[in-house]
Amino acid sequence: MKELIEHIAKALVDYPEQVEVNEVEGQQTSVIELKVAKEDLGKIIGKQGRTARAMRTILSAASTKLKKRAVLEILE
Repeated sequence: MKELIEHIAKALVDYPEQVEVNEVEGQQTSVIELKVAKEDLGKIIGKQGRTARAMRTILSAASTKLKKRAVLEILE
């Protein structure tokens, strides 16, 4: 899951070297924390949150296949 979000985020931003992804695993749920450069925050969120919603949808579909739940947190 972590690698998936990292790959998508690096493709979207201007400063891919500043993309940080951390995964906090629980028993049934994983929280994936995404941190990008301040200038790239708008690109990750998108207009009206569409890009962030799309990333969460992809993550949800991938995690369903693994029978786990994953949540994407975008950190400032």
